[in-house]
Amino acid sequence: MLSRQFVRENTEEVRRALETKGVDVDLDRILEVDEEWRQLKAKGDDLRHQRNEVSSQIGELKQAGEEEKAQAAIEESQELKAELETVEERAEELEAELEAALLEIPNVPHPDAPVGEDESDNVEADRWGFEDRRELPDEVVPHYDLGEALDILDFERGAKVTGGGFYFAKGEGAQLEHALVQFMLETHREQGYTDVFPPIPVNSASMRGTGQFPKFVEDAYRIGGDNDEDYDDDDLWLLPTAEVPVTNMYRDEILLDDDLPIKHQAYSPNFRREAGEHGTETRGIVRVHQFNKVEMVNFVRPEESYDRLEGLLDEATSVLEALGLPYRVLEMCTGDMGFTQAKKYDVEVWAPGDDMEDGPEAGGRWLEVSSVSNFEDFQARRAGIQYRPEQHESAEYIHTLNGSGVAVPRVVVAILEYYQNDDGTVDVPEPLQPYMGCEVIEGHDAVGETAVGDGA
Repeated sequence: MLSRQFVRENTEEVRRALETKGVDVDLDRILEVDEEWRQLKAKGDDLRHQRNEVSSQIGELKQAGEEEKAQAAIEESQELKAELETVEERAEELEAELEAALLEIPNVPHPDAPVGEDESDNVEADRWGFEDRRELPDEVVPHYDLGEALDILDFERGAKVTGGGFYFAKGEGAQLEHALVQFMLETHREQGYTDVFPPIPVNSASMRGTGQFPKFVEDAYRIGGDNDEDYDDDDLWLLPTAEVPVTNMYRDEILLDDDLPIKHQAYSPNFRREAGEHGTETRGIVRVHQFNKVEMVNFVRPEESYDRLEGLLDEATSVLEALGLPYRVLEMCTGDMGFTQAKKYDVEVWAPGDDMEDGPEAGGRWLEVSSVSNFEDFQARRAGIQYRPEQHESAEYIHTLNGSGVAVPRVVVAILEYYQNDDGTVDVPEPLQPYMGCEVIEGHDAVGETAVGDGA
């Protein structure tokens, strides 16, 4: 969140952030509440000072035998106390309103971030491996059809046991997901990351700390009930990304300068309600409600965060380069970067199995597999994460960053479509072969008499 002082002193900058990010917040009302709250706090301090002075006179007056004046002082003290209680009660009401309102204000974009309304205004910053891509079959089979033909993806049974947006990975399909996770974790360990295996349920305070709540509560899976404000006693949610528990590991703590930078990576299953668009977008495993991902979370000194952002981007894309998968990097415009980010890159892998409108020159489509973001101190303020530059200095808010390293299902999509052969088999990228124990995915015969559905 933004500090009250920042909002107060940089009103026009905040107003531009609201406009360019497309967020509707009554900033004038927030400023009015802040002004009234500050006036009441000042008045409360004044009343408290007056009451202390009057109270200190009571004993002196009684000692001097001036009972009538002492009684008058007692009555004045009681009146000041009553007035102070009224002022404090109103100040507390405004404090709660102000805190809730500040949670609705998005982060201010970095000055270098492209200004735009939606994804059409994002800027391509880099492209790798697309010009010298491998030779593909004349007709690339989409992953959802190929996965069912090989019997390594089972959509019908996933929907049967859970619901739409869930699937089974079977045989080499399951092996491929496991192999990708292990390969990513090993890659990031070599980049200096410490492994964290986080709790899967998270509480509301954690979701607020990283900015998922209150804005995105409808996208979250609550444990034990509907998504409403009347949370049950457990107050637990299935995590939408490992960013939430890993960032909140240090909530309400003061870190030491010697601790920094901190680089954590975490594998987790992730759960989100959003299902994407109709048609091809929801077929297969491009948009599902449960998916595996390795997340990289960084805690750094403020002056180092933008250099770290570029390093984090390199760490995420190194996974795709090692796998030989063509990708591009988009610098996100203000209207598409998200609520919490100051600057954000999206990394998109190329999947040639579907011809999408306005897609790449060679057909296929780009699939987002990583978002690499600098939040500056936005999350740290919400979560109360600080560090002390020197022992004698005041604590400051830290800068947090994260990036997916990367989302597994869409990389599976890219591998099945980019590395498929004319005979319907799929070559396993060389770095994954030690984890898979094979060089080619050949599939196996389906189980049962009933043919599996079309994965819609």
